[in-house]
Parts: sequence; structure tokens; C-alpha cells
Amino acid sequence: MNKLFIYLALCCFAIFTACENDGDKIIVSGLGSSDIVSSESDIVLTKDNKDAPMLALTWNESELTISNQAMSLPSVIPNTILEISNTENFESILTVEPNENIYSFTGAALNTLAKNFEFTPDESTPMYFRINVAYGDNTKSYYSNTVVANITSYTIDMSKGFILDADQAETGFVLYAPDSDGEYYGFTGAGAWNNWYLLEGDGTIWGNDGVDGSAFLLSSDESTHWNFWYPGQGGCYYTTLSAPNQQWTATYIPSLTLSGDIEAEMTFEKSEVKWFVSVTTTTDNATVKVSAADAKLYNLSTGTNDDAAVAREFGFIPAEDGSLTFDMAAANAGDITFGTAGDYTLTFYLADPTNWHYEITEGSTVVEDPVSPYLYLPGIDDGISGGWTFDNYLRLLSEDDLTYAGIVNVNSLYGYELAIEDGNWDDVYKLGETEGTIAFQGADNIPAPGTGMYLIQADLTNLTYAHTEVTSVSYTGFNDDWNLVEMTPASVEGVYTSSVTISGASEWGAQLYLNGGWDYSFGGTDGSLYFGGNGIADDASINTGTYDLIADVINQTYVLLGDEVYIAGLNDVWNFEAVVLTKTSTGVYTGTATINSPSPWGMVIHIDQSWNRYFGGSFDSLTYLDENITDDQSLANGTYNVTIDFINNTCSFEAQ
Repeated sequence: MNKLFIYLALCCFAIFTACENDGDKIIVSGLGSSDIVSSESDIVLTKDNKDAPMLALTWNESELTISNQAMSLPSVIPNTILEISNTENFESILTVEPNENIYSFTGAALNTLAKNFEFTPDESTPMYFRINVAYGDNTKSYYSNTVVANITSYTIDMSKGFILDADQAETGFVLYAPDSDGEYYGFTGAGAWNNWYLLEGDGTIWGNDGVDGSAFLLSSDESTHWNFWYPGQGGCYYTTLSAPNQQWTATYIPSLTLSGDIEAEMTFEKSEVKWFVSVTTTTDNATVKVSAADAKLYNLSTGTNDDAAVAREFGFIPAEDGSLTFDMAAANAGDITFGTAGDYTLTFYLADPTNWHYEITEGSTVVEDPVSPYLYLPGIDDGISGGWTFDNYLRLLSEDDLTYAGIVNVNSLYGYELAIEDGNWDDVYKLGETEGTIAFQGADNIPAPGTGMYLIQADLTNLTYAHTEVTSVSYTGFNDDWNLVEMTPASVEGVYTSSVTISGASEWGAQLYLNGGWDYSFGGTDGSLYFGGNGIADDASINTGTYDLIADVINQTYVLLGDEVYIAGLNDVWNFEAVVLTKTSTGVYTGTATINSPSPWGMVIHIDQSWNRYFGGSFDSLTYLDENITDDQSLANGTYNVTIDFINNTCSFEAQ
């Protein structure tokens, strides 16, 4: 029998919950080799499936015993390592430390492994996997069987670094390393203190070093690094990032100036990373130069200290084909020539670092500020989240009136702001001259109400705001019955439930009202609630019967659920009979599902048999009428207990 002897005089205080006598010998036994199973044997990787789960490995775990039943087995035993190799004898390996006995690889992760093993792209090449378990460091290893997957990889483009937002979602913008050497550059549009990461083509994510903590210092250790952050001015930056030197820089460009036959200031449009200006020339073939004489360089030495920033200049140099380059001296800017006298718009397009170019068009451009569909609330819940974020927001009610409203779970320590753009700390509304009023870029935070759930309304035209505590939610209008029926709060803040019997379509649809009165209401359609919107008319398209109405007034969603829901798409079977889950409590459905073949299109959860009412998204975030769920593609063949929870909008598969 495999055993481990632990001398408590040295380590019981670190490993076990109690010990009686120094020198006691405790025996842990039962560790043995695992059996590992692979979900796939031949995998063709493409850029299209880089984010999809492509390979799942699962293995059994030994049942360990401890000689003293009064002791608890430490969580660090056994030490489990997934070993990956390009050779059958595992002469060279890469390792992963899984948290459970199943591990899934995305296409990008497998392609990075293939790159690191120097696989030839577009050729099927075997990759080997096994499990190494041991009682601890420097103890005997017990190896599983070896499974092999033939991987056809694709060429990784290391010339582009993809800019990610604070949540590591792609922004659509890139930095460029023309020699694929990790030396990236490009122009970016950033808000003040804007947070970001950089994703390389091989899957490496760079963030700020979380150990040292200095701004502009890089780290690819995802367990410790933070997001990067720009300095405190929003606008245009020339950004460089050196992966080899593990540093990045940000050069702030507050303005671009035209000089020559015309003098003017260009306007920067952050969302498109472009500069433009409309001019009127009074002579034919007027020429101008475009430069910046007041740029500021921020780097590891300066940090984000404005006083320490280094003065820089830019002089843009046009080519005959319309392309642009620049020199770090304003005096070296080149001539840009207009045509016959008249009105023109000059635009610099700087978003694509492989194609900086300019364009001259006839006529003037009228600058219109876009209306944001959301009004963000940094500071509204720092007592919950631990910091100021843009995760909470109000929704636009009227584009003409610039009014916003929404329900928020408030726990604010220092008050809050109203921000018109995600990540933009500059363009915010704060407290006005009196309570209930706001001022753009005011001095003081808006005082938050007490802890709890509040309806917050804001009017950017009249510069006002209002707080209304939410004490209850009621429904009315089903079956043309306009009595208010109070709903039951669920375990999730902002979620309310009620049983509703529908005998026919209501003429005006149903509404949700707040606080037992008629002042504030939500209507809705297609699973979304709208403050002051038209009535919920689902009763016109679903069968009569009894349903559970689940409404989330914070995230503004609703659903009407019957006694069963249906999973379609597992094993590529698309019907309502293959997997049927039954209601076990309000919003919760359970059943079993057997996976025995791939589901190339993923799966969806239908809430009736109409094909029109379903949930997609992901296991962690079910969303009404969203894209197909693909998490199931990482599951190994077998039978699972399935739970779908519409209160928390989650789905779980637990192996039997």
C-alpha cells in the first residue's frame, strides 16, 4: 500500500487541524495512478475556434485515508499536475495545475502549446497528456495512462497585440509589432485612468506588475498582475509596449494644430481614434502642416505624475498615397495640400497602426456628441465591490430629453458620480449647487442614499437627479386584472417571483409597479424590462396555464416559466424530448443528460416548445435569446445531473 508518514512535530500545525503529542506519526495512504480520458483524438484548430473549448480531459481520483480519524486531510494532498508533451516519453513537458479532475483547453490554448512545442502549422501532430499525482514535493509520482490528441495548429500572428478592456474583453483596437518581436506601438483613445490589458497572438496577457506595483511595469503572471492604467487625462495617446523589456509608455497628445496657410485646432474622436478639422481655404492649393508641440511622455520613470512627464513633440509627415508617418519633432511636419479654394474636412485616421492615413473631403463636418445609452455610476456600490467601477448604470429613457433611470443596489462610502462613458473618469456629472442638482465636472460627489435598493433617475438637460427607495415590486394587468399583486423577493437582490395564472391575452399587457403605488412602472418585451415602457405582452403568444414570473428589476429582465424546460443541441440532437428538466422549486429545474457525441453548435435551453423562447449565453450567465451555449463542448462523455437556475441565471452539469 502506498503510504505517506507525516511527522507532526514539524508540520502538523501547518497541515492538520490538531495534534496531541510532538512526534506522532500520521499515515496518509491510498494514492495510486489515475485513469485519464480525452474527449477528442483529432483536433483541427483555426482562428474561428480559438475561443471555443476544443479538448476536455477527465480523470479519476484516489480515495485517500488518514490513520488518525480525528485529523483532517490537508487540501494540498495530493499534488496533481497535468503534463503535456510533444513526445511519447515526455522528454520535454509543459505543465498545468488543475483545480479539479477535469480540465478544458480552448483552441487558443492548444495552439499556443503547439507553438511552444514548435509544431509545424497546418500539419496534424500528436500531443501527449498524462496526470502526475504525488503526496507532495520530492515524493514518488504516480502517473496515469497517456492519452494522445492529434493537433493541427495554425500560424500565430505575433505582429498584433490586442487591446483588452478592464474585464479582458476585446476592444477591437490593436498595437503593432512589425517584426513580431514584442515591440508594439500605436495610437489609442483612452479615458482618464483608463484600465486595459494587452493580449498577444500566442495567448499571453500582459498587465501591470502586481508584485512591484509600479505603473508602466509589465507582467504576464495572471495570478498576480493587475490592469494597466493610463494617466489622468483622457484623449489621444501614442502607446508603446515592450514585451522583452517588460515596460510600456504613454505619450499624451492634447491637441493637433494646423499651421501654414490656415491655422486651426483639430478635434479628437476617441471612439474611432481619429482627428479631424473643417476649414475654409481662400486660395487654391493652400498648404498646412500638422503638429503637436505640447505632448507629454509617461513611463516607468515618471509614473503618472504630470509634473514629471517628459515634454514631447509630433510632426506628421504625409505621403502621396495618403499614408502618414510622424517625426518626434514638430518642425519636421510635412505639407498637406488642399485643392481649389473652398470648404474642406481634413481627417487623420490613426486607429490601425498598419495603415495610418489622412483624407481630405469637400465640405464641412458638423460635430455632434453621441448620446450614451447608459449613464454609469462609479462609487455607488464601493461598500460591496470594494472599489469604484463602471459596473452599475442607468439606462437611457429619452434621447431628446437626455433622461436616464434604473434600479441599483446602493452601498456607497463616499458618494458617487454620473459618468457618460465606460472607463472615462473625466466626463462626469457631480453634485450641483444644491441637493438634487448636478453639474458637469463639478467639485463634489453626489451624496448617495442609505444602503439598499433604489430607483435612481437623472436628467442631463435640466441637471437634476432623484433617489427613490424600492420597498416592493408588484405585478398587474394579466387577464386584464389591474389589482396590484405583490411579488416575493428572491435570494438575489433585485429579483422577485410570483405565480401567475394566464387565461388569455391582456388588452394592454402586464406591468410591474414599485412600492405598492402607481408612480413607477416597468413594461417589457422579449425578456427585457423597460422603465415606463409598454406592457408585457407574452400572454398573447404563450399557452394558457400557470407560470412562474421571475423579474430582475436591477438587470431589467423577466421570464415566464412553466413546469418543464428543454435542452436542445446536446449530442447534436435538436428536439424537445432528448433532455427534459422538471421544476423543483421556483426558477430551478433539474434532470439528467447523457453526452455521447460532440455538439458542434452548442446547446440552448428552451422554456417551451415553440422554438422562439430560449436561453443562450454561458453556464455562468444565461441570457434570453442569446447565442448558443458552448460550455457543454468541454464536457467529457458520460451522464450528468443538470441544474438550471433562473434566479441566478446559471447552468451546471455534475458528473454522476
